[in-house]
Amino acid sequence: MTQKDRKKIPSKYTWDLTTIFQNNNDFEASFKKVKELSQEAKKYQGQMAKNSKEFFGAITASLKAFRLLEKVYVYASLNNDLDISNAKYQAYNARVNRLASEVESDLAFIEPEILKMAPETVELFLKEQPDKQIYRHYLDFISQKRGHVLSESEESLISQAQDVFNSSAETFSVLSNSDLVFPEIVDEDGKKVQLSNGSYNSYIESYDRRVRKAAFQGIYQAYGNYQNTFAQTLAGQIKEDNYLAKVHHYPSARNAALAANNIPDIVYDNLIKTVHHYLPLLHRYMELRKKVLGLSEMHMYDLYVPLLNEPPVTYDFESAKKRAREALTVYGEEYLEVVDHIYQERMIDVYETKGKRSGGYSGGSYDTNPFILLNYQNTLDDVFTLIHETGHSVHSWFTRHNQEYVYGDYPIFVAEIASTTNENILTDDFLAKSDDPQLRAYILNHYLDTVKGTLYRQTQFAEFEHYLHISEQNGTPITAYEISKYYGELNAKYYGPSVINDPEISLEWSRIPHFYYDYYVYQYATGFAAATTLATGIYNKKGQAINHYLNFLKSGNSNYPIDTMKAAGVDMTKTDYLNQCFAVFEQRLNELESLLS
Repeated sequence: MTQKDRKKIPSKYTWDLTTIFQNNNDFEASFKKVKELSQEAKKYQGQMAKNSKEFFGAITASLKAFRLLEKVYVYASLNNDLDISNAKYQAYNARVNRLASEVESDLAFIEPEILKMAPETVELFLKEQPDKQIYRHYLDFISQKRGHVLSESEESLISQAQDVFNSSAETFSVLSNSDLVFPEIVDEDGKKVQLSNGSYNSYIESYDRRVRKAAFQGIYQAYGNYQNTFAQTLAGQIKEDNYLAKVHHYPSARNAALAANNIPDIVYDNLIKTVHHYLPLLHRYMELRKKVLGLSEMHMYDLYVPLLNEPPVTYDFESAKKRAREALTVYGEEYLEVVDHIYQERMIDVYETKGKRSGGYSGGSYDTNPFILLNYQNTLDDVFTLIHETGHSVHSWFTRHNQEYVYGDYPIFVAEIASTTNENILTDDFLAKSDDPQLRAYILNHYLDTVKGTLYRQTQFAEFEHYLHISEQNGTPITAYEISKYYGELNAKYYGPSVINDPEISLEWSRIPHFYYDYYVYQYATGFAAATTLATGIYNKKGQAINHYLNFLKSGNSNYPIDTMKAAGVDMTKTDYLNQCFAVFEQRLNELESLLS
């Protein structure tokens, strides 16, 4: 990875954070204002049931506090991500996180007070204040929690205990990222190098099989040394999830997690059942990998090396923007206007610099631009990252410019759909416009690897996560031995007979941070499958697919995500969208097999 000197990078390739606050003094003033707004909203505690004025006064005041809090948070976190070693912005970040906990604790009374009221009273208040009809869905969503929200004092205690509840995840993070001692390995050039979580991904993709095997064995040697400790941190997280679900009167942690977005359990069950049905396709792809790589035995450390050499094209950043925009023309002028605004108005911090956070993301709040962080290296994969994050940012832009603040964000369940739809559109565009066998093979392989890593792998994670929660709920101890045994067997089932199920892979659970996110990972899989289905309709301009999709981007939180997706043309309570995604996977697998035969 090539780092640049931030001082020498033209400003057009860096964020303009003065669009959030002109300077740090403005940040400090807003930080102080958040506390004041929180205290003003807290004055309504115990008063909401009195009359409609107090009722809506509390809601309006609390949303005002959260709105400014988000802006303050974004300013601190983005500055911190530009240089995570900068002590000043580390302190800003820590202060804002403490402030967020204080505000959440101060305003924890809102939902319990609403839920203590009779539904007829809430309806009466809505009739008395017609200009507050905007809050109807917000109130309906809260009412779904009736019977699951505790008293004000109990909810406040739970909010204040978040640091305690987060201890398992934080212990895992410190142990995994700071305290583990990884061995040295010998790289492609014969030099001894220190293995780390950060460098592991590059070594596991090495064309030198000796290097990727050493990285694979080395990383799991380190985690294996602490497998009992990691089992305890994970068990602590699972116990927390199950405990919070139980005290909130949910039948299970899964039911509680899905209820947060009003997602029926059938969506989760359908995902696992349908992926099981299509495991033979993944096994076929594994067999193709084994054949192309010329291996008599294919091991788990052989699954990430690219099947093909570097792609026959590279893109500097300006060329990447042009190529992404070309693919995105399918959406029409309204979409492109937002893309141009993002690309031209310093909303992207492009290059890797010393201390900058790794990876890529799109972030922001209702009152800020949708900023994109990249660590751009001129590769074709970076073009896919750019168009992925552009999808998030355009989604945010449309939502915030078409919804009031109360609905000005979108639920996690649909968050990855806009980004991965863009990736699929770029894939479709490359395949539609290129006859170059080498480029087609690379794009096909990129898509198949994405399905492998997102739809199959994240479903495997989801299945494992559900097993953990059910085991703990049934009183089965979560020990390193038992969960490693289960994970190893599950891994063998997913990857099939072409892959040697190395004993080290049974420890993979110990290094996955998403297992601390409470039924989060399944949404990567469902989101990608929905995105593939949406992109097929959009790129081929079927019916009203484009208009429906743009309406989806503008809808924010104004409806339940299942209903939002139905309006976009995908019923995620059924399996059709999954079947359509696997049909695309099979079609592209057929072509890649033909090209590489």
